[in-house]
Amino acid sequence: MAIMFCIEVLSTNREMTVEEFKAWLSHFDADKDGRISCQELNEALSSLRVWFGWWKARRCMKASDSNRTGHIDSAIEMEKLVQYAQQQLHMKIYDYNDDY
Repeated sequence: MAIMFCIEVLSTNREMTVEEFKAWLSHFDADKDGRISCQELNEALSSLRVWFGWWKARRCMKASDSNRTGHIDSAIEMEKLVQYAQQQLHMKIYDYNDDY
């Protein structure tokens, strides 16, 4: 059963809601502090088999981390992260309320 979950998560073409994206990203929060660091973001992108994940994680952090703490730690920064993932990483993330 765990193998099925991993395969499903690793699919880069999979559509997901913003909440599913946040839940997926929280699996990589190694210290469980509720914040996402550049290293944790790198691990998340690496799990998707993204080429140059370390570089893309740095670019993503630069675009999303408004207060320059080195972590995605607020709702505004998470929203910027979602927008960056949609536009630059071509991830299919949608807001559940957009369907109606």
